[in-house]
Amino acid sequence: MGAAVLEGLQDSARSQLGLQLTRRQLDAFRRYASELIAWNERHNLTAITDPQDIEIKHFLDSLTCLLAIKPKPGDRVVDVGSGAGFPGLPLRIVSPQIQLTLVEATGKKAEFCRHVVRELGLEGVEVIHARVEDVGHQPGHREAYDWAVARAVAQLPVLVEYMLPLLRVGGKMVALKGETGPAEAQAAGEALRMLGGHVDSLIPIELPRVPESRYLVVVSKRSATSPAHPRRPGKPAKDPL
Repeated sequence: MGAAVLEGLQDSARSQLGLQLTRRQLDAFRRYASELIAWNERHNLTAITDPQDIEIKHFLDSLTCLLAIKPKPGDRVVDVGSGAGFPGLPLRIVSPQIQLTLVEATGKKAEFCRHVVRELGLEGVEVIHARVEDVGHQPGHREAYDWAVARAVAQLPVLVEYMLPLLRVGGKMVALKGETGPAEAQAAGEALRMLGGHVDSLIPIELPRVPESRYLVVVSKRSATSPAHPRRPGKPAKDPL
C-alpha cells in the first residue's frame, strides 16, 4: 500500500472524521493492507483487494464508527462477525485505550485476525473463533461490553439478537449499513422491544468514490436481555424476531 494511498486515508480521515492519523497509525494500516492482500491470495478473506478500495471500503468505512463511538480508557468493544477484522481492528489502531474482542465463526478469518494482531503488536485484543450465539451466553461476555459493532453480518432484526445480549445496560451497538439502513431499523422494532434496545439515531455516511448511501444505526441498550436470547446457533437468521 503506497504512500499516496496512505495520504488519501489521512486526508479522508481528517476531512470526514476530524481524525489526524499519526505516522505510526498510517504505518499500521499499510502493514495491515499488505497482509490482507498477501493472505487473500491463499484464502478468500475479502472481495476488496485494490489498495485504494481497501483504504476507503475497509479502513475509512470502519473508522466512521467513531462518529458514534466516543471510547473512554478501558471501554470494552466487541466486533461481531469481524471477518478480516473490520471494523474492529481499524478502530483499535486509532483508539489504543479500548479493550477489543473480535468474534468470528470462520477459522481462516479468525486466524488472519490473530496474525494481524501479532504483526502490529496490538495489545488488549482477543480473537474468539466461535458462533456469536454461543458467545452471547458465556459469563465473561454476556452483558459485559460498553460498545458492540458489526458490518456486513446480517439484517438488523437478526443482528440485534446477536449484539444486544453482549452489551451491558447503558451500552450501545453500532451497525454499519448501506442504503437499506432506515428500513432495517424500522423492521427491527419488535426485536428491539423484546431484547431491551432502542434506536437512538441513524447517522448518514458518505465515502469517497462510493455512490451508495450508508448509515450508522446506533442502538442503546435500555434494559437487560432475556436469558432466552440469543437463541441457538442458526435460529436467529432462520426465524428473525
